[in-house]
Amino acid sequence: MAPRRHFRLRLPTRTLQLGKRTLVMGVLNVTPDSFSDGGKFFDPERAIEQALAMERAGAHLLDIGGESTRPGSAGVSAKEELARVLPVLRALRGRLKIPVSIDTQKSDVAEAALDAGAQIINDISGLKSDPRIAEVAARQRVPLILMHMRGEPRTMQTGGFARDVIKDVMQGLRRSAAIAHKAGIGKSQIILDPGIGFGKSFAQNYELLQKLPQLAKLGYPLLVGTSRKGFLGATLARDGKPAPADERIWGTAATVTASILNGVHIVRVHDVAEMVQVARVADCLLDAKHRPKG
Repeated sequence: MAPRRHFRLRLPTRTLQLGKRTLVMGVLNVTPDSFSDGGKFFDPERAIEQALAMERAGAHLLDIGGESTRPGSAGVSAKEELARVLPVLRALRGRLKIPVSIDTQKSDVAEAALDAGAQIINDISGLKSDPRIAEVAARQRVPLILMHMRGEPRTMQTGGFARDVIKDVMQGLRRSAAIAHKAGIGKSQIILDPGIGFGKSFAQNYELLQKLPQLAKLGYPLLVGTSRKGFLGATLARDGKPAPADERIWGTAATVTASILNGVHIVRVHDVAEMVQVARVADCLLDAKHRPKG
């Protein structure tokens, strides 16, 4: 296990230390059609309760999204996306102590969400859908998460997969980072995400997790989201049927551990309380400083 590089991520209200310990990002889908929770938190009141519950469970960050990006999903308008996320963001402002990230591919949504209290932008398209997101992040001086996605959510699992997934991901992330730099975003303000499950075969997802140290050589903090994803359902299948999303927690735990031991700084998860425990133990394996005395 190679030592994990340390970074300082500047947010409008604080600075986050990346690398000393793994940060756990809770996922909050304010959508009616998420693959992971089936619209469980589409109602604003339930979404607000879940956000506060994730904070109590130990989340260090919260990622809020108003547009499903599951395989085969169609997009929604910026107006609809804002109608879903803004009531939640406004209600959490001043109540939630942990920073909030807005998961969006639209610059208009990103800007409005930042005005409502978000402090990080998470763009799963890596600036392909709307490059102006980089300008918003630079102007507002907030960090930007850039994910690699081959294709788009509607078609990403039906098109051809890359012959060399590591090469494809590294080239794509380099292009995304170059656009961000051109917009004026410093290297220390960019986080890269290989996009597990986004236009990759099940086998390629495992290959990416195995070869994360190669991605770390790009010199940016890394975020990985494996939580409850389809490749885990296939791996844990019984009687020829994929394991349901809510039965993939232990598979998620294995991939979270692997991600941390391979140098990831942030893990994006649905099951916060459980993955906080996983991250604490994995950090002990990575660095003796985290081990309990006695």
